[in-house]
Amino acid sequence: ERPSRIRMVCGRMTMVLGAFPSPLKHTSPLPKLRLNIIRRLTVTCVGWDPEGILGPPRGGHIARRETEQREHLLRHDLDRRRAARQGRVVPETVADLVEFLLETEAQEIEYEIARCRPRLNQDFFKHLQVEMGTLCFAHSRTKDMDDRLVELETLHKVLIEGIEAYDKMAEDLIGAKDRLARILASKDKKAMLLEMMEKNELDRSLLALLDENIVAAQNANQ
Repeated sequence: ERPSRIRMVCGRMTMVLGAFPSPLKHTSPLPKLRLNIIRRLTVTCVGWDPEGILGPPRGGHIARRETEQREHLLRHDLDRRRAARQGRVVPETVADLVEFLLETEAQEIEYEIARCRPRLNQDFFKHLQVEMGTLCFAHSRTKDMDDRLVELETLHKVLIEGIEAYDKMAEDLIGAKDRLARILASKDKKAMLLEMMEKNELDRSLLALLDENIVAAQNANQ
C-alpha cells in the first residue's frame, strides 16, 4: 500500500490517495481517486447602497488626512508654547529682566513685551543704556564684551519697535471699543456702520471686536 500525499497546487489543496495494487494483471495502472477541496473567494460589494442612505462617495481622503495631521501638529505646537510660557516667571529686578528678555525666543518676544509692558519703563531703559555705555567705552574690550554689546543693542532696538507697535495697538483697541459701543447702542446699526465706513472708522481693531462679539453672541444663543 502506498501512503497518501497532500500537496498545494495554485491556491487549491489537493489530497491524492495512493492506489491499491490489484491481484489482477493489467497493462495499465488503476485510475487514482482524487478529492479536491477548493477554496473559493467571496467578493462583497462595499458600495452597495440602493436606497442612497450613505450618500455618494467622496474623494479627497488623503487630503483630509493630511489636513488633520497638520492641525494636530499645530495644536501640539500651540500647547507646547503655552506650557513654555506658563513655565517662565518674570523676574523682579531690572538686571534679571534684561537676562530674561535676552533668553526669550524670537517668536515669543511680542508676547513677553505685552506681558512685561509696565516694567519696560524709563528705569529699565536707563539701566540698559548704562550697561551698553560701560561696554562701549571700556578701555580693554574682549570678544565676550563685544558680543554682549551687540546683544544689548539688538534687544534695545527690538524692544523700542515692539513697544511702539504694542502701544499703538492698545490705543486703536480703546478707540475700537468706543466705536463698538456706539454701534451696539444705535437703533439703526446698518446706518451707523455705513456712516463709520464713510468716515473711514472701520479698521482692523473694530472688525476684530465685531467678530468676537458675534462669536460670543452665537455661543450664548443670542
